[in-house]
Amino acid sequence: MISGLRQRLLLLLLVPLFLLSALNTWFDFRSADSAAFQQDRQLLQLVPLLADSVVGRGVQAGSPPVLLIAPPVEDFLHERPGMSAFAVVDIQGRVMVGNAWLTGLPPTTYEPEFASEEFDGVTYRIISQRVKTVAGEMVMRLADGSDPRQQWLRMLWFKALLPNVVLVIAAVFAVNWAVYRALRPLLELKNDVERRSPRDLSALDPSASPDEVRPLVLSLNRLFSLVDAQAESQRRFVADAAHQLRTPLAGLQSQIEAWAQAAEVEKNKQNSALVGTQVAPAAITLGADQILKLRQAVRRTSQLANQLLALSRADARSAHTQAMQRVDLKQLCEVMLESHLDQASNKGLDLGLDAASVHVAGHEWLLRELLGNLVDNAIQYTPPGGHVTLRCGRKHMQGQGPLQAFLEVEDDGPGVPPGEWARMLERFYRVPGTVGEGNGLGLAIAEEIARVHQSRLQVEEGTGGRGLRVSLWLPA
Repeated sequence: MISGLRQRLLLLLLVPLFLLSALNTWFDFRSADSAAFQQDRQLLQLVPLLADSVVGRGVQAGSPPVLLIAPPVEDFLHERPGMSAFAVVDIQGRVMVGNAWLTGLPPTTYEPEFASEEFDGVTYRIISQRVKTVAGEMVMRLADGSDPRQQWLRMLWFKALLPNVVLVIAAVFAVNWAVYRALRPLLELKNDVERRSPRDLSALDPSASPDEVRPLVLSLNRLFSLVDAQAESQRRFVADAAHQLRTPLAGLQSQIEAWAQAAEVEKNKQNSALVGTQVAPAAITLGADQILKLRQAVRRTSQLANQLLALSRADARSAHTQAMQRVDLKQLCEVMLESHLDQASNKGLDLGLDAASVHVAGHEWLLRELLGNLVDNAIQYTPPGGHVTLRCGRKHMQGQGPLQAFLEVEDDGPGVPPGEWARMLERFYRVPGTVGEGNGLGLAIAEEIARVHQSRLQVEEGTGGRGLRVSLWLPA
């Protein structure tokens, strides 16, 4: 749009300028032509006076006639020194009196003839007319080197075209600069909109735009407000629905957990009593297996509700408006290690901590949610006997740049193919072939929290090419 508008403005400004330049050149030629016409009339009026200046024949045959220059002719010659000339030429074309370079064949009629001739670097306008004088029939010739049309034609490039060309070139640069300056607010508005993230729906500043663009800015602000209100309504619905589901799901899960424990005890008793009998164990344990499957489904549903609530809280714009606090990453890792230690031990995993003291500015409850999701993922997908390590501290990002604070969770599980690293951060996406429970929201929540902190999750292979390492970089 900007490019098209700039081209249209340049076209609308420069085309008239070219036309005006051409019109100015044409007027220069017309004015010179008008002045030349006046000069032709003056030369035509002086020819009879030059003829009357011949007052007698020469003493001998072929000698120059006696000439008494008339005052108007004399004034004409004196007013243009070096730019005027005259000659009295006989019928054979020989110059009898005057400038010798005005020789040439005489006119065949008594009508005046005009011609242009260059002599000694000057272009002259020459009039030739055959007349009858007291000395006989002769040809009168007058030359005027001050004819503006002749000089204009000779100096056309330097006096008319060159100044206009220079003017047009200068105007092109000046107009282009002026158009760029005039369109700069529009370009800044375009860049401001392009630099925004999809979640930034704050209003644009109308006072920073010119009057012509202000209605567009106000319309964009209204659109941003409507989209933000709709997105906020969706976030509230998800948060409210997830929050309302937590209570009944928690009650249902507690009842099914008690039921499942009782079913497992009864199943073990029946299996012990039926050892050596003819009853099929599958027929006896059918009801207990169904209860266990129901327990897994309820656990997964409860986990999904909790994750949806966490995702809604992480995605809310209120996180951007809340003031960040000073967060101790080492203390956060220690708390997370303690809360997940039993889960890791039950699975036979070595959950370790490698933490150095470091503080960052952030939202502690969001960073706790992020770290909890990363640790849950690592514990869930690392096979028994594996290792999961929490790290925090300061180091150079990719071995260069200033020291930065980081949070990191590394495991030595099966890992994820590099081609899936970007997609595994998407919502509800699970890597093909993944076993175990999960909704594909844990890493998506962590990535959303990283964006709130103006960062991104970095996914890499674990140490020795085994497992997965997920890092979050933060300014200390």
